[in-house]
Amino acid sequence: MPRRNLPGRGRRSRDERPDPGTTSGWAQAESGPDGDWLVRTVPGSHATKTYRCPGCDHEIRPGTPHVVVWPADETGSVADRRHWHRPCWDARTRRRPNRRR
Repeated sequence: MPRRNLPGRGRRSRDERPDPGTTSGWAQAESGPDGDWLVRTVPGSHATKTYRCPGCDHEIRPGTPHVVVWPADETGSVADRRHWHRPCWDARTRRRPNRRR
């Protein structure tokens, strides 16, 4: 006899999905002297494109774990997302973003 899907167990319905702005594993809220941010960790296995870290101005190559950061307020959009090396993101208050080109 097939198993029944019982409410409250197993998959979530579309209406029960967590808000992406909460600490649900999708993105973590972080506060600092530079404001409130949403931070999502990207494991190396999911990093498929090359990005440039604004903290060190070096490339983040495919396969490199890193974080994606955007403003936590409602004014933040897809265009405001930035890919950072985790150590560069953690040191952002001691070191300003730079561009050496």
